[in-house]
Amino acid sequence: MEQWARETIEKIIADMSCPKDFKCYRSNLSRLCKAKDVGLKSFLECLEDNPRDCELSLRYGYTYFCSCPVRVYIANQLSE
Repeated sequence: MEQWARETIEKIIADMSCPKDFKCYRSNLSRLCKAKDVGLKSFLECLEDNPRDCELSLRYGYTYFCSCPVRVYIANQLSE
């Protein structure tokens, strides 16, 4: 991961708490939850089997959305 991306993620992390202790970032992005960019600025569609188990998931209709700023940044800025 590029230094600029690390610095940005560390700024995001400084302003929040994570029930999973930022395992996505601390694993060098090898342990990302399943989520899909659906064109929303601050949310991803959660594709986990049990999205209700995540404190950062939000239900809207029949869909769950990920509201984790770190995961959203990773999907929007670092995905291919």
